[in-house]
Amino acid sequence: MAARPTLFTRGLSSLSKSSSADPNSPGGATTPSEQRDDAKRNFLKTMRALPTQHFWNVYFDRPGKEAPAAGEVAEAGKEGAGEKYQAQLEQLGSQIESVQDFWRYANNTPVDQIKMRESIYLFKSGFRPIWEDRRNINGGSWTFRVPKSIGPDVWTRIQLLAIGEKLQSVLEEGDTICGVGLSVRFNSHLISIWHRESSKQKSVDNLLACVLEELPAELRPKADGYFYKKHSDHAGFKAPPELQAVLDSQKKRDEMAAAAAKEAAAKEKEAAEAAEA
Repeated sequence: MAARPTLFTRGLSSLSKSSSADPNSPGGATTPSEQRDDAKRNFLKTMRALPTQHFWNVYFDRPGKEAPAAGEVAEAGKEGAGEKYQAQLEQLGSQIESVQDFWRYANNTPVDQIKMRESIYLFKSGFRPIWEDRRNINGGSWTFRVPKSIGPDVWTRIQLLAIGEKLQSVLEEGDTICGVGLSVRFNSHLISIWHRESSKQKSVDNLLACVLEELPAELRPKADGYFYKKHSDHAGFKAPPELQAVLDSQKKRDEMAAAAAKEAAAKEKEAAEAAEA
């Protein structure tokens, strides 16, 4: 099986080798007592937490019959026609700030026990897994459908790609990874990757390529097992009135960009035809 993704951390220099390895080196430990102290210092260095580049929060949601408080709701995972439900977001545990924090959370979260229609999310601090959130409103997500038998393994790897900054590294400038999520369906897990700017096509393409490249063959979703969608294209999406202007502005920019691309293609075609004449 392929190795797990590399994790990039912040603010740490490489651990130095014990100076006791060479007692004749300048400043090296020369007595048994000094050697013990030196070994202790180096052991404590290896115990230091490895901080992640960003802080992350874990959210859990489940279908609820009662409408939660305004501003705290999301409509999750709409795969069937007219299938809608409200979900109450609950932040689990404390903020993840290091690799150790992540594994503490991951090793104590039984993904295989999450129930039908429930979801879990790992999101960058400052972002929430809500389409209509101010920071997500122009974004979109890739969703990968995988069998439940491999879902937990795929989920772990996607989370590592997120907190290890691998996903962020393939995005266009000005785009940001918001977070990743797992939703349970009848016989599969839906694993999603959210980013902030759906208009950046290079980001969209690169995210898919990154996932397919990083996942080992036995965990890779089938060709018809993934899709991309803008948050605003979901049937249940409803932008708050104060953010509708943001969407309208983005739509206008997209239309202008498409018109410019069409005009450029027409001019290129005219130039090619003139050259052949």
